[in-house]
Amino acid sequence: AVVSAVSGLLGAAAAAPPAQAILGSDDIPAPEDVKAVPADAQTTASGLAFKVLKPPKCKGSLCQRPSAIDKVEVDYTGWQRNGKMFDSSVKRGERSSFYLNEVIPGWTEGLQLMIPGEKRRFWIPSALAYGDKPQMRGAPAGPLVFDVELYGVSQDATPEQIKKYLAQIEEPLQNGLVRKKRKS
Repeated sequence: AVVSAVSGLLGAAAAAPPAQAILGSDDIPAPEDVKAVPADAQTTASGLAFKVLKPPKCKGSLCQRPSAIDKVEVDYTGWQRNGKMFDSSVKRGERSSFYLNEVIPGWTEGLQLMIPGEKRRFWIPSALAYGDKPQMRGAPAGPLVFDVELYGVSQDATPEQIKKYLAQIEEPLQNGLVRKKRKS
């Protein structure tokens, strides 16, 4: 089952992150490089920056990267650029599971780069997170930083989830065919 604590990572239709109510003085300290992307980080065309913190130890089919419709199991901690932690499955002591097409775009893109057993730090620009003025109550504004460890990938998307994903990336044409949506 999808862990409800992940609602903080979901898009605009989701509820406010439940972890915000439990965070406080015992927050996980922010990494030293939380304020800016370090020179040794890699950056994708979208502006997502990342660094491998722990390489995977996998062989064969276990090295499979998730696709946008796969379900993943992760541990994560998220900070704003000012160092304030806003959510953490690590702090809750409970891994989170969710479908990659149901989270913020920076997570969807970033986790598809990972292999189970790997841990990465992501610097997510606000355009790939909740934006500078989030529509979702309680969501953090601006660019975000996450440490994410990927534990597992399962390919059990339902037909409804596949249809939802395709609706996000395709648009119907008058002749009955579809094409990829153009980025705005």
